[in-house]
Amino acid sequence: MRYVILGAGAVGATVGGRLADAGYDVVLLARGRHAEVIASDGLRLAMPDRVITAKLPVVTDPADLTYDDGDALLLATKTQDTVAVLEALPRRDAPVFCVQNGVANERFAARLGFDTYGVVVMLPAVFLEPGHVDAQGSPYSGLLDLGRYPYGVDDRAAAVAGALTKSGFVSQPETQVMRWKYAKLLRNLGNSLEAMTGHDLDDTELAAVREIDTRARAEAEQCYRAAGIDWASDDEWLARRGMQVQWTPVEGRDRMGGSTWQSLARGASGVEADYLNGEIVLLGVQYGIATPVNRMLQREVVDLAKRRGRPGSLRPSELLAVVT
Repeated sequence: MRYVILGAGAVGATVGGRLADAGYDVVLLARGRHAEVIASDGLRLAMPDRVITAKLPVVTDPADLTYDDGDALLLATKTQDTVAVLEALPRRDAPVFCVQNGVANERFAARLGFDTYGVVVMLPAVFLEPGHVDAQGSPYSGLLDLGRYPYGVDDRAAAVAGALTKSGFVSQPETQVMRWKYAKLLRNLGNSLEAMTGHDLDDTELAAVREIDTRARAEAEQCYRAAGIDWASDDEWLARRGMQVQWTPVEGRDRMGGSTWQSLARGASGVEADYLNGEIVLLGVQYGIATPVNRMLQREVVDLAKRRGRPGSLRPSELLAVVT
């Protein structure tokens, strides 16, 4: 099985680099200067215990990829890029594994006719410099349980989980994968808040962060119940993750922020909030539930990205005042 990594950012580069290091056949889809550096110098993947440089084939246009139905497409773009990448692919007869946050990507892929799998992503990694990625998970680089969309497992899911396990990840086939992805979505609702406010906060601002986080999650859980959506409990989540994936500094560098923080730090004009907080806003509209905190977080971080604002440039108390 050949692994085609659609999006070689922090998550995609970590997965592709570790698969290649374990001896699997890997090709990367990347863009711009990042693709140029990987093509000329290789992908530098720094981990807590070692650094590897993976010499991998790189493609910059999805239409130029080649694969067959025995290969696996590992989709690791941000959700806002999913449809454009999938529509540009030359064929739709290969399986797509959505190695992404949120719950919308699987719907997009299935709608386009791909044989679709969901992947739960717990993978601390940083991508801020072209060609260089820090994989900060330890003792395993990440947890990537996976299963068919919307439910079920098969031999292909078992094969991919096995390859990921051999490559330094925790991975197993999961029959109810979307149940776990909805649980992960609850944990990603704070991505936008972290990106906007950063971490250097006094006690007053930390209290505002806690209140915003609590209210955002409460809105989401109310929406889930109204929609009849099941999700893995906190106890299940903690039991599954355990101490298997812990943030660990790489070459003395700590993790400065999550995926949305990194998007702002790179100067990206778009962020993933429309498919994280926005997923809850959509459910609220569908089921008549007010979601003012998630709506505020979505609106404010999207506006900050459009203005090319820097991460950590807003105060939690100011954001909380908008919805109180």
